[in-house]
Amino acid sequence: MDEFAQALRTAITNRGLGLERLREHLSQNGVSVSMATLSYWQTGRSRPERQKSLQAVVHLEHILQLPPGHLSELLGPPRPRGRWLRNAPAPMSAFWSPQTPVERALNGLDTQWDDQLLRVSQQDFVTIGADRTERVFRSRQVLSASMTGPDRWVVIMHVDDHDRPLPLVSALKNCTVGQVVREPAEGLLVAELLFERPLRKGESVVIEHELVNQDPCPLATNYERKFRLPTREYVLEVTFEGTAPRSVVQLADGSAVAPGHTLLDVALDVRPGVRGFSWTW
Repeated sequence: MDEFAQALRTAITNRGLGLERLREHLSQNGVSVSMATLSYWQTGRSRPERQKSLQAVVHLEHILQLPPGHLSELLGPPRPRGRWLRNAPAPMSAFWSPQTPVERALNGLDTQWDDQLLRVSQQDFVTIGADRTERVFRSRQVLSASMTGPDRWVVIMHVDDHDRPLPLVSALKNCTVGQVVREPAEGLLVAELLFERPLRKGESVVIEHELVNQDPCPLATNYERKFRLPTREYVLEVTFEGTAPRSVVQLADGSAVAPGHTLLDVALDVRPGVRGFSWTW
């Protein structure tokens, strides 16, 4: 019997739940798993590999009162088969260089629900001061739960100038700030935005937060948004309170954009990657 099967079987025994009762608990959370499948998992006859099965494992950890990730870590990497592997989302640290300790910072936070939040809309509003420095970043997310349980959104902010103070994060709407991880030497800020309550399957939430830079603010030369998962709508508005930039480039395709006091990027059905602008003064 492999480690996953043994751990699952032990946890079920310790919790005192029969497979029928366990199946009912999963069903109440919007997850459908047959008794035969549960039996196969605990005896090692088969292993969860598809996306829906891996989602069920996350719920099993909650139901069986196990630490988050306890069973998932025992599964190891998925076998190279089927469409799920080809379409699997990249890890949350994928869009940062290996020299940036994003993965280490995320280890201390609860990120298990991130893949279960459908990105309906992402709206970013950036203010560049009259002195050409980065001042305020305000973001609005519309998120929908693909299963019952998501209770937070994780924000990752990386600044290029590591000798400047990290921005202050504040919750503006329908959320509160949870754990915050700061790595000033790496220019890295990671923060949890906690919803007012866990979402049920199919339920949506609108949250807003703000990042405010502290003096001395860094010179603004770009703004980029990294997309790990598909997003139905993206809106970016960059406002220059003083002189407009001399030249502007669209990061999505490298095309030139007419400079002005306001830059606007509106996109539908955004795929994983990077969007935003870079500019010169």
